[in-house]
Amino acid sequence: MTADPLLDRALVEEATKKSGLVWVQGEGSPARPLWHVWHEGAVHLVGDGAGEQPLPGLVDGGSAEVTVRSKDKGGRLVAWTADVSELPPGSERWEAAVAELKGKRLNAPDAERVAVRWSEQCRVVRLTPRDVTTELPTGSLAAAPLPTGATTREPVPEALPRLLFRRKRR
Repeated sequence: MTADPLLDRALVEEATKKSGLVWVQGEGSPARPLWHVWHEGAVHLVGDGAGEQPLPGLVDGGSAEVTVRSKDKGGRLVAWTADVSELPPGSERWEAAVAELKGKRLNAPDAERVAVRWSEQCRVVRLTPRDVTTELPTGSLAAAPLPTGATTREPVPEALPRLLFRRKRR
């Protein structure tokens, strides 16, 4: 951490604004990459609803660890501890955050009524920076992949290459 807290805040804000994803680790859950927007001095996330990103471990009044990566190299730029607060649907802060989030939500299945769906089925969470760490870690930050139902593909059937790459007869 640098000696100047204003410089730390500026670094957090600038790095987070430019990064498309942040890695967020909520209480008792592994770190996950989440899309976000930076609005009014904090990260805002939407999730835990149908078709949206999961937000495990992000509980109102709790804390979370946020790691911001470099957009060009993918390496860690800065990490910070955040205070978590859930915004109540329909509140002034919720409306302002959703207006920003709507612009960043890619491929929404119901773009014209996404705010209504979010108010009914999702949570909007605000992560306010508290402590900033700018030192690089000494060890590896590699983690085991999260469990998934996906499987590796089976070997290619023996006849497939002949079918795909045979020459047309004239």
